[in-house]
Amino acid sequence: MKIIADLHVHSKYARATSPTFDLNGIAEGAKLKGIDVVATGDFTHPKYFEEIKATFGTGADIWNSGLASYAGVRFILSTEVSVIYELNGKTKKMHHVLLAPSLEIAAQINERTRKFGDIGVDGRPMLHVSSAGLVEELMQISRDIAIIPAHIWTPWFSVFGSSSGVDSIEEAFEDKADKIFALETGLSSDPLMNWMISALDKYTLVSNSDAHSKQKLGREANVFEFGNAGENDASGVTYGSLINAIKTRRGFVKTYEFYPEEGKYHYDGHRDCKVNITPWQAKEYKNICPVCRRKLTIGVMHRVADLADRKFGFKPERAVPFQHIVPLPTVIAKALKKSEAAKGVWEEYDKLIHYFGNEFAVYEAKDEQLRFATSMEISNAIIRVNKGEVKWIPGHDGVFGELVLDAEPKGKKAETVDKKQTNLAEFG
Repeated sequence: MKIIADLHVHSKYARATSPTFDLNGIAEGAKLKGIDVVATGDFTHPKYFEEIKATFGTGADIWNSGLASYAGVRFILSTEVSVIYELNGKTKKMHHVLLAPSLEIAAQINERTRKFGDIGVDGRPMLHVSSAGLVEELMQISRDIAIIPAHIWTPWFSVFGSSSGVDSIEEAFEDKADKIFALETGLSSDPLMNWMISALDKYTLVSNSDAHSKQKLGREANVFEFGNAGENDASGVTYGSLINAIKTRRGFVKTYEFYPEEGKYHYDGHRDCKVNITPWQAKEYKNICPVCRRKLTIGVMHRVADLADRKFGFKPERAVPFQHIVPLPTVIAKALKKSEAAKGVWEEYDKLIHYFGNEFAVYEAKDEQLRFATSMEISNAIIRVNKGEVKWIPGHDGVFGELVLDAEPKGKKAETVDKKQTNLAEFG
């Protein structure tokens, strides 16, 4: 049976997160999306950890598989931490996803991380420890803890970020780099972009939503196939089987991906100056904003081009396949030429969910099924998205990209990224 897993979300205890995004909200959103295994998020937060224990119970039999069930959804203990430290005379800031195989081990992680920062301030605590130091501390607790560098290209808080990152996993994790087996691509990059860097071939690329509300769940996700899963549910899936599938890529069917242009750090730019440009244009400007003359926010595409040693389109051996998707409300809104908040958009969304069962089932539906289930405008829009026949105003400097279904939006220039121009030799 195929299992869809979203391993990185947040809770109401994290900054800029919906106040209704607790375990109930996560479970409700997961069922709407069609997610079988979802992260608890933020287990390092003391109040939330108490809620997790109260909701699931603390009996050994509840978490004996490393996963626990609530409201028809399987949960995995997950959190994200922010590390800040000096490396070679420069300040580094990186986010890492941690997965724990049991409540007991999660509690030990919480106790251990307290010495590096106040874990009660935010669901994503800031820890004054190096990436290597964090791994060392966690491995002393359990070698079953998974450490996955989060959204690895985001400018401000990531391993390869333009603002405070580095150029290799080895540089970030030093002598603990061998404990890293997976990397999270983030919303502004997809596997095609990451395949341009040969040094990343040994890491499994995973994709998660990093959701701050139930509507954002599953905007990226992972698809596995397990022989030991229940016939109609994820009851047979264990923490160990998930981690093994990620490590070995056996049973790792594909990832669901944002179109990277939709991510809010894909291009270079300045949001206040309304400057949104390609890396090649930024290079011509010497990475200086042509309006305010300050340094541009260097986006993900630029950083990938900096580190690339292959042309776009190369596919490594054993690469996990992927499928681009766009959140269904976005597609419906564009098809109807309405705001995503419009009542009519959500009425059409509800109709599709009622017909197909969940959002991922819509992405997998055949063209004729879509045409039967909804209007011509909406079905055609979904089919175009599934086939990649869309354009984007790419995201930049914290502004999400905009889907373009019309030939040209009023007052805006629509363009797709020229992905043929992604050879490092051309960029360097």
